[in-house]
Amino acid sequence: ADKPAERHMVLLTPVGKIEISGCETGLHEIKLPKMKSTAMCEVYEGTEEMTEPLQQCMGWLYAYFCEPARTATLPVPAFHHPLLQQDSFTSKVLWTLLREVKFGEAVSYKHLADLAGNSKAARAVGGAMRSNPIPIIIPCHRVICSSGRSGNYGGGNLMKEWLLSHENSSLAANQPGHTTWILGL
Repeated sequence: ADKPAERHMVLLTPVGKIEISGCETGLHEIKLPKMKSTAMCEVYEGTEEMTEPLQQCMGWLYAYFCEPARTATLPVPAFHHPLLQQDSFTSKVLWTLLREVKFGEAVSYKHLADLAGNSKAARAVGGAMRSNPIPIIIPCHRVICSSGRSGNYGGGNLMKEWLLSHENSSLAANQPGHTTWILGL
């Protein structure tokens, strides 16, 4: 059978241009820019006809940056990336992160390893975060060191800090306090 055609979109966000690719079946990848400084643009542009997963992805990311509370009610697009279809620890960690760690929450590498069923695999969790093909939607920026330091991030540490503080300040409007740790430290 023919492989479904890959399509590409660019979303302009406060953290720069985010490139999204996918086909009819699902998302392939979200590519983050290296963040230099915070741009305030919130406009998106499409490069070609959008598939449903790309449309859902654009809608989800647009809401994430502009009206974060809405992401809780929006559908998460289907994923179509080989890494997420394998039966591997990496895949299990990424799916666990998507399901368990909500907006404004943070989890340590060790506790995410616990949640994914192997408490000794904190280092492997770090590897899984590095290979996450769908950042922001699969929120690897919410995985931080037990010490409270943010740890490394594919989009650069400035972006990780920005995303975490964006989530905190959006939540602070409803509830005072800082990042909610799940399962404590």
